[in-house]
Amino acid sequence: MRIAGGNISVEVRDGVVRARGLPYGRVTRFAAAAPASAWSGERDATRSGPVCPQRPSRLSFVTGPVLGDLVFDEDCLVVSVTAPTDADDLPVMVWFHGGAYVAGGGESPKYDAGALVREGGVVVVNVTYRLGVFGYLTPPGAGGDDNLGLHDQILALRWVQDNIAAFGGDPDNVTVFGQSAGGDSVLALMLCEETDGLFHRAIVQSAPLGIGTQNAGVGADRAAMATALREVMATSLAGVAPGDASRAQLLTAEGRAVASAQRFGMLGGMAFAPLLGRAPLPAPDEMPARIAAAATRIELLIGHTGDDASPFIAMSPRLKRLARVKPVERLAVRSLAPKVTARMFGDPVDPFVATWRAHGGRVSTYRFDWHPDRAPLGACHCMELPLLFESGDVWSDAPMLGPGGAIDRALAARLRAVWTGFAHRGVDGLAATMLFT
Repeated sequence: MRIAGGNISVEVRDGVVRARGLPYGRVTRFAAAAPASAWSGERDATRSGPVCPQRPSRLSFVTGPVLGDLVFDEDCLVVSVTAPTDADDLPVMVWFHGGAYVAGGGESPKYDAGALVREGGVVVVNVTYRLGVFGYLTPPGAGGDDNLGLHDQILALRWVQDNIAAFGGDPDNVTVFGQSAGGDSVLALMLCEETDGLFHRAIVQSAPLGIGTQNAGVGADRAAMATALREVMATSLAGVAPGDASRAQLLTAEGRAVASAQRFGMLGGMAFAPLLGRAPLPAPDEMPARIAAAATRIELLIGHTGDDASPFIAMSPRLKRLARVKPVERLAVRSLAPKVTARMFGDPVDPFVATWRAHGGRVSTYRFDWHPDRAPLGACHCMELPLLFESGDVWSDAPMLGPGGAIDRALAARLRAVWTGFAHRGVDGLAATMLFT
């Protein structure tokens, strides 16, 4: 197969083409990425690419290990494409993974898009981008820019425009979708003038709207937090120039900054989120105009899980101090989860949707309430992912599913049908609000 960069060898199996680890950009530490260079000969695209260096995920007690044996590399700007073997001008879905902007990777086997592709007649692109100290909040003295991971995502969307037709995808029918920080990324991308024409529909899964990028009301607090975090990173590096620091030193500085961010309350849950007023994002006072403009060109599907906040309550140091006995801890999580879920994920959706519609935007909402009977955290953050990306037993080790790790396969097929149907037709045929139970 030939794409813009050169010839590639791909995997073809069970009616699906997979091309893995394709470079879309070249990284220089703390600088905006350049488009990937072309290559000579044939590039092996049958093996997964790297992910950004990172600390262990704080949600591994929910999802289980996500990265497997993937390699860490700062030069991590790769995409993987999954398409039907007979694809011809199909809708394209571009996936942005979550992980609080400090963890995860699009190459994860837990984001295998085979079922979406086979059942939904779509082409799926998984994006890996820079994270944390490498991609969002640069240390003092780095001489670089912030929001680099967001620039990476835009570069990936341009790669899609230039290359996806080779896989049978339609560059004029692109849906971006993401969960948690990936959902927040989708909202951020909608606000960037540079993305005009790069995608046409958007699915936002469990984005913490209460503290998210689109929430201009927390912009000043996020800026103050960023200043404090830079000071912590500078102290941690202790005179070592960020450009010369080892990965371990930078990740240690990032970890100390994340710990320091907890004094900022819920905002500290996404300490390395994109900053407003730093390219490519608008300043807070420009947000209403950008949202209005986005509503005129992008169809939207947005929602969350019924107990989205339960893992974050469970990991709270305050709760750990108060609840030394597991049954008491579980009771505390269950009693607090509805209130915190509403505040962070649920209640902000209604005014956002109302604003979207007021500007002529088309939108549908959903809530995902399903969970296995013995799921310890209910319909928690990430609970829809094993159904959306169902692939053999790859999610069977996720503790959030409880003993056995079983999922509702009929509901999984319905969820995938709604997601891919939205990519085909937008909100036409969808209810104004959908419930998955």
